[in-house]
Amino acid sequence: MTWTTRPETPADIPAIHALVAAAFPTADEAHLVDALRADQDAWIDGLSMLAVDEHGTVTGHALLTRCHIDGTPALALAPCAVLPAAQRTGAGTAAIHAVLDAARARRRENLVVVLGHASYYPRFGFTRASGFGITAPIEVPDDALMALALDPRQPVPAGTIRWAQAFGI
Repeated sequence: MTWTTRPETPADIPAIHALVAAAFPTADEAHLVDALRADQDAWIDGLSMLAVDEHGTVTGHALLTRCHIDGTPALALAPCAVLPAAQRTGAGTAAIHAVLDAARARRRENLVVVLGHASYYPRFGFTRASGFGITAPIEVPDDALMALALDPRQPVPAGTIRWAQAFGI
C-alpha cells in the first residue's frame, strides 16, 4: 500500500487521539500526545506527522518533541502509533520517515533519540545512544535507547536525556 504523509492539523487531533488510544493497551499514550501538544516547551509545529490511506483516514502517527541532552536541545521520537488493522502495512514506517525528513528540513535540529524496540528503529538509522555518550536518567536496556544524527557531519551532544515533563521521566 502507498501512504500519503502530512503534518497534523487542528482538525486531526480527535483522530490522532483515537488512533493512539487504539494502538496501545491503555489510553496513556494518547493522553501523553495531548499533554505534549499543550506543552509550549516540548511541542514543535510541523513535527507531528500522519500517514493517511487513500480515503484520507488517519492511519499512522509519529511525533517528535523537544528534549535536551544535558543543556543542548534535541528531539525525542515518541509515541509512534498505527491503527491495529493497519499494522505491518508500512503506515508507521511512512510516518516515521516523514517526521524525520521534516526535522532534517528544519536544519536547526541534528539529534533524535528514541526509547523503543531494538529490532525496529535501526531501519531508520538509529543506533545505540551509548555510542554517542548519551544516557537515560532511568535504567533502560542499552539496545533500547537509540539515537540518530540527522546530519552526521554536525556535532552530537553527549550527556543525559531530559525528556519533556509529560513523559514523567
